[in-house]
Amino acid sequence: MKTNLIRFLCAALAAVFTISTTAVAMETGKPAPGFTLTDNDGRVHSLADYRGKTVILEWVNPECPFVVKHYQSGNIPAMQRAATEAGHVWLVINSGHPGAQGVYTPEKVRAWQEANGSRPTAYLHDEEGVVGRLYGAKTTPHMYVITPDGTLVYNGAIDSIRSARIADIEKAENYVNSALEDLKAGRPVRTANTQAYGCSVKYR
Repeated sequence: MKTNLIRFLCAALAAVFTISTTAVAMETGKPAPGFTLTDNDGRVHSLADYRGKTVILEWVNPECPFVVKHYQSGNIPAMQRAATEAGHVWLVINSGHPGAQGVYTPEKVRAWQEANGSRPTAYLHDEEGVVGRLYGAKTTPHMYVITPDGTLVYNGAIDSIRSARIADIEKAENYVNSALEDLKAGRPVRTANTQAYGCSVKYR
């Protein structure tokens, strides 16, 4: 009886810990929560700094096969270039804890970006996972689109085919690009929520 009670208490404590550290999904159509993070070069960025611009958030783990798919193919770098050339802001966020897969030193981040042609507005470090949990980021990649007035209008997968195969990119609907096209046309985002796919975010 005593052994069973101990097991029950341990399970209960584990459940509480899991709940407290699990990301909570963000709801579209509501204000995106503010945050402040430091980028790979030591500069501080706040979401409020970009009020008046469309902001794309991309959760990343450079070693995740699903992320590798979109970078080695040139897909995400091309999306980043198109977005920033259009005047949008593209923030890459790594919420993995130090020592986790894909959590690089600033020098290694720069080398990885150079090798893949990645040119976002900033690559942000979220080692405590505070912003990741705030937004409910579950996978890498996990994508969000925020309007110039600060409303979250897209939350979910980068595209419609849940695979790590480069060949699937051209066959899939790119949900982020579709959301940006809807905003440019002045219409509501038609697909505002999807289920993100990829590797789990390596929270502490």
